[in-house]
Amino acid sequence: MASSTSPSDVEDAYFASNPPPRALQEHTQLASEFVSSHALAGRRVVLITSGGTTVPLERQTVRFIDNFSAGTRGATSAEYFLEAGYAVIFLHRQFSLLPYSRHFSHSRHCFLDFLGEGPRGEVGWREGDDSARVRDVLGRYRRARDSNRLLMIPFVTIGDYLHELRAVSRLMGPLGRRGLLYLAAAVSDFFVPPERMAEHKIQSQSQSQSTDADGDEEEFDNFDASPRAARSKRLVIDLDPVPKFLKNLVDGWAPQGMIVSYKLETDPAILVRKARYSLERYQHHLVIGNLLSTRKWEVVFVSPGREDRWLRVPPPASMGGGGTGTGWGDAEGRPLRADELPREDPDTEIERLIIPAVAELHDAHIAAGK
Repeated sequence: MASSTSPSDVEDAYFASNPPPRALQEHTQLASEFVSSHALAGRRVVLITSGGTTVPLERQTVRFIDNFSAGTRGATSAEYFLEAGYAVIFLHRQFSLLPYSRHFSHSRHCFLDFLGEGPRGEVGWREGDDSARVRDVLGRYRRARDSNRLLMIPFVTIGDYLHELRAVSRLMGPLGRRGLLYLAAAVSDFFVPPERMAEHKIQSQSQSQSTDADGDEEEFDNFDASPRAARSKRLVIDLDPVPKFLKNLVDGWAPQGMIVSYKLETDPAILVRKARYSLERYQHHLVIGNLLSTRKWEVVFVSPGREDRWLRVPPPASMGGGGTGTGWGDAEGRPLRADELPREDPDTEIERLIIPAVAELHDAHIAAGK
């Protein structure tokens, strides 16, 4: 009898062989209570994934493969979803940007620069040009936390991420179509299976030795038994593709919720085509395409039965800005070129345009189920 390779079997095999994070049970309990509370209140809940996933090279991890993501898209989107009335589960890479505190993470000042000491030794806000901004951010953060509309759950590795994503997605069933999954994390495409992972720190020159046919000692690398790494001073890493569980979200983990995923590319010639391919392959409700060089200025919405829709922030004042964010660039929807843009970041965060557009599609998703 031929062995089965169904998506369910692939899923079972991966999660059985890759151990869950230690805090998974605690996180699952927190998410369950959070979802139940907002389901009873009839509120929409969005699960946002944010930041990059690491690929450990050792079981006692010292070295790992990472990507550039700081979690800016996810952290910024969380704030706009909260403003739109959603409750937010923020599944984020540990130490990446967080909602609200992100405003000070990339500041030219240390956060302690905003604090001062009073005459009796008390600590408080230091009055200055930034005081109003700090109060505004603090007020929005406190409203979100005091109303129990923001739950933050960390992950580190690709294995952690997938375990957490599956567990939390399954909990969103009571929300029905009011649940939204907004997948903005930069997820690793490859990993080292645990059975091939080095137990200890990989040495710059291998300490493993054996004896060849001539009686001489040979050195081996950390991943296989071939005498090459020490002599060539190379590290050869054999990576496996991470199973694609995006379709599992639709079929089993969150079958009623609306699922939004991102597609990042560097080549503008293939962006829309790759986004459309992802949409058809994984059957998500929306794929948001963006280019690495222009991701802060524009994105393209690719969704079933709709024309591709480009969202662009207004051009800067130096280019005659002040519009609505949809009136510049090529009339046929050609992506902006990086050399067309100023070096500084745009005045408007593009998430200010993205989240209302996603919420509008979520309205239609909910209405279609009534």
